[in-house]
Amino acid sequence: MYVLVLYYSRYGATKALAEQIARGIDLVPGVESRLRTVPAVSAVCEATEEDIPDAGPVYCTEDDLRGCSGLALGSPTRFGNMAAPLKYFIDNTSALWLSAALVDKPAAVFTSSTSMHGGQETTLLSMYLPLLHHGMNILGVPYSEPALHTTQRGGTPYGASQISGHEQGAALSDDERTIAKAYGRRLARTAVAMSTMRIENES
Repeated sequence: MYVLVLYYSRYGATKALAEQIARGIDLVPGVESRLRTVPAVSAVCEATEEDIPDAGPVYCTEDDLRGCSGLALGSPTRFGNMAAPLKYFIDNTSALWLSAALVDKPAAVFTSSTSMHGGQETTLLSMYLPLLHHGMNILGVPYSEPALHTTQRGGTPYGASQISGHEQGAALSDDERTIAKAYGRRLARTAVAMSTMRIENES
C-alpha cells in the first residue's frame, strides 16, 4: 500500500516539501510513500525529455496513479496557478477518470512561492479542481496542527506550502517542515482508514 507524492519542482523548493510529506507518510505503519515527478514542457514542439530523469524520482506513470491509495500533488506557483508541466500531465489522465480509478481516494496539495503573497492559496485551490473531477476526497491542514498558528512563512489550511525567497534552494523553516510532515501523516492515516472501509464494504 503506497501514497503517491507527485510533484514538479524547478529549483528544489517544492521537492523539499515533497520529501517532508513523504517522511510523514512513512511514519504510518502499513503505508509507504512513492515519490514521482513529471518532465518539463517546452514551447518548442521538437523539445523532448529523456525517459528517465538525470536525478531524483522517476517520472510518474498512469499505473502509479491507478495503484495509489492516496495522492499528494505539488507544484510551484505560476502566477497563482499550478505549473504547466504538472497540469499537462494531469490533462492526460482521462483514462483514469473514465475508469473511476481515483474515486474516493484521499488527496492533498502543496506548493512553494518566492514571495509571501505569491499566489500560494490560489495555486492550492487550482490543484483541487482536477482532483475533485476525479472524485477524490480533498484533505487540508487542520488548525489542530499547532505549527499552523505559529508559522511566519509557509503553511495554510488549504495545504502545505513554503516561501522560498529569492535564493534558490532555500531551506524549509521548522514550521514549514513540521506542517508538511504532519500533512503527509494525516494523508496516510486517511488512506489506511478509507482502504479498510472499502475492504469491509466489499466483504
